[in-house]
Amino acid sequence: MHTPPHDIDSLALRRRRAQRTAWVVGGVAVLVYVGFILSGVIGR
Repeated sequence: MHTPPHDIDSLALRRRRAQRTAWVVGGVAVLVYVGFILSGVIGR
């Protein structure tokens, strides 16, 4: 079960893109979370 080199490259590229997307989504989630906390603190 041997995969050609170009398949390995495309798999690595997809993995990098997925990892970057996960970091972006995680960053947005943290920003929203911090925004809610700050709005709760400021809104007192």
